[in-house]
Amino acid sequence: MITKKIHLEMALQSIPSYLTPKVELEQYNTPAGIAADVLWNACALGDIEGLKVVDLGTGTGIFAIGAALLGAIEVVGVDADPQAVEIARVEASKKGLEELTRFISVNIRSFNEKADTVIQNPPFGAQKAHHKEADRLFMSKSLEIAPVVYSFHMLETEEFVKRYFQSSGGLITHRFYYSFPIPHTHNFHQKDEVRVNVVVLRIKKIE
Repeated sequence: MITKKIHLEMALQSIPSYLTPKVELEQYNTPAGIAADVLWNACALGDIEGLKVVDLGTGTGIFAIGAALLGAIEVVGVDADPQAVEIARVEASKKGLEELTRFISVNIRSFNEKADTVIQNPPFGAQKAHHKEADRLFMSKSLEIAPVVYSFHMLETEEFVKRYFQSSGGLITHRFYYSFPIPHTHNFHQKDEVRVNVVVLRIKKIE
């Protein structure tokens, strides 16, 4: 189990990126520094160690693997892209986490396991107009799965997201703000890198 944030970030830096990023899924890697900060804060708030964690839209597994490294007793990564899931599975095995982690390639609509905590970085509309439908799917599914959720969203949509979670019985307890880099990945990108402001909300389901 990792006990220092810098060691967690270093471990996450080795996780590979997507082999062939799919623009329709907005597949951009979460930087290791941001992932480590979110996971470290979640662990400090008692939402990882000794618990079952689900990473919705896991991609190549950065949050799932990070949660396992911080002492989660069971971690499930869920993603619709089987290629990304295989990368995550291989990387978890390299780190000796195969007994703690499972990676499932399925649309999140079909995933119905329960957990203690969900961490998710859904498509948040950085490339196109805000994907409210995708956001709503992840937001509603996450609160079905777990009583505590960490969810990434574009900063400009914070009020919409807050109202949606509240209408679904969620209470926003914490906010974490980041400048999220999106590298030149596709042919239509005109810059080497752009940065978008994002917010990560911690939501607690009200019984």
